[in-house]
Amino acid sequence: MSVQWLFDVIQERKNNPTEKSYTTSLFKEGLPKIAQKVGEEGTEVVVAALAQDDQRLIEEMADLTYHTLVLLAARGITPAQVIAELELRHK
Repeated sequence: MSVQWLFDVIQERKNNPTEKSYTTSLFKEGLPKIAQKVGEEGTEVVVAALAQDDQRLIEEMADLTYHTLVLLAARGITPAQVIAELELRHK
C-alpha cells in the first residue's frame, strides 16, 4: 500500500460516496470537521510520541496520515503537490 493508493481510495469515496463509508461521512460533514479531525490526530501523535509505546505512535501516525489525505482531497490538493513543495524546499 502506498500513500497514493490510499489517496486514490479517498478520491473514489469523494467522487462515488457509499453509505457506510467513514470517508464519505467525513466529506458529508465538510471541511470544518475534516480539519478538526486532523487537529485531533496531530495532538494524539504528540501524546503517543511522548508517553506511549512505538505501536501506539504508529497507529496514531496512520490516523493522522489518513485524515491529512482526506483534508487534501477535500481541498482539491494532491499528495504530488505536497511532494513538489518539499522538493522545492530541499534545493
